[in-house]
Amino acid sequence: MYRHRLVFSGSGGQGLVTAAIVFAEAAAIYEDLNAVQTQSYGAAARGGITRAEIIISDSRIHFPRVNQPNTLVCLSQEAYNAYYRIIRPDGLLLIDSHHVSFQQRAEARQVSLPMYREFVEEVGNAAAYNICMLGAVLELTKLVKTESVLNVLNSRFSGEKLSLNEKALQIGRKLALQK
Repeated sequence: MYRHRLVFSGSGGQGLVTAAIVFAEAAAIYEDLNAVQTQSYGAAARGGITRAEIIISDSRIHFPRVNQPNTLVCLSQEAYNAYYRIIRPDGLLLIDSHHVSFQQRAEARQVSLPMYREFVEEVGNAAAYNICMLGAVLELTKLVKTESVLNVLNSRFSGEKLSLNEKALQIGRKLALQK
């Protein structure tokens, strides 16, 4: 049985929930896997800690919550401080070096990428930063195919927004390939 648990964490407004939904849809619709996605928010809709959870499995998923993720993404220092302890031993802990610094050693592969900085430098704004992060996760985990995520993006966006999200995905993948 194959099962992978992911947590995307950061600040409200960073698009983590949208990235998690895109990821889960790619797995369920285009990869023929079972997927469940849940989320929780801090006290404030924007600025408080946001946590989006995804479980991907080749068998039935009985419990939709993630207690010990195989992959943990932290896009804010506050989220990192709250969650770094929950990563499974030998998991993947991904942070954005612009917003987060490793303060404790986790029993996981720790990867720091300049996602925000690179994305904003290349694009000029942070509108699809969440999809840049998703591209890095795709490349580091190989859980679903890039083509599956592109199919989901194509079903949700069009025109300039689609082009921006496709570019964001490629920037994230490129950064992860350098690790």
